[in-house]
Amino acid sequence: MPKVELTIPEHLEMQIAQMVEQGEFVNREEAIEDLLSAGIRAYKTSGPMEDEEPGFEDDGMMGHDDEYVF
Repeated sequence: MPKVELTIPEHLEMQIAQMVEQGEFVNREEAIEDLLSAGIRAYKTSGPMEDEEPGFEDDGMMGHDDEYVF
């Protein structure tokens, strides 16, 4: 199997480590392979999101990333 080296943000590494620790995956390699495969399958199913109108990025309500404003 080919080997790939990648750099990921720390928060993703922490989430992967937590899933391994909780027993969802045997090890990091299995977690990354399974999650990457699931992402590719989802991408193939839904395709790229090119139909979105410009200016409506997913950055929360009213431009706030972590809260909703009503």
